[in-house]
Amino acid sequence: MTKLSVNINKIATLRNSRGGDNPNVLQVAIDCQKFGADGITVHPRPDERHIRYNDVRDISKIITTEFNIEGNPLEDKFVELVLENKPAQVTLVPDDPNQLTSNHGWNTIKEQKYLREIIDVFKKAGIRVSIFVDPENDMVAGAADTGTDRIELYTEDYARHYHTDRDKAIEAYISAANVAVAKGLGLNAGHDLDLHNLAFFSKNIPSLLEVSIGHALIADAIYLGLENTIQLYKRALRG
Repeated sequence: MTKLSVNINKIATLRNSRGGDNPNVLQVAIDCQKFGADGITVHPRPDERHIRYNDVRDISKIITTEFNIEGNPLEDKFVELVLENKPAQVTLVPDDPNQLTSNHGWNTIKEQKYLREIIDVFKKAGIRVSIFVDPENDMVAGAADTGTDRIELYTEDYARHYHTDRDKAIEAYISAANVAVAKGLGLNAGHDLDLHNLAFFSKNIPSLLEVSIGHALIADAIYLGLENTIQLYKRALRG
């Protein structure tokens, strides 16, 4: 079954808005595991506006499920953090330091030389590598030549068009997934997946190994409770 990795950045955003340690990010990571999450995802940014570098260090000591650290490897500090904590997976995202959230994948053709070099750094450390990719067949094919283990399909476009024409919205993702499988790449997905659109996506992408979900899941948890929400998302992944 497709694994659910819970991105806890928004928990850190809430904590940071008032200072102190409420809610406690480490405890939330522990509870997400206890409530059935298959993994924990964090995306530290250079300004530490949500997840802090020390949060990553603390979580890495207690994680019992898969730990996924996302970020831009152009930041030396990020690379050092990943190599220090050796998560199960690092997801490389080409976001600008000032971006509110990730909004595009790598150009795996133009940036192939760089990606090969940085991916090799992480793989030599025994860390599985996934790279953020738009649902474009040539970008997926290019990813296969970088040496990455997996790609993560950027699903914002699917989520935006799901309610108007879900069959059309998922076409590019099915095609990209088929290319990934043919090229021997593992397949992850994430961004704006929620309880409305997740089941349809999962049903139509049978090769999907993992989804990383943060904003929608944490927002749902305000109304439904964290444990119940995690179980509802896992149920959606089962179709």
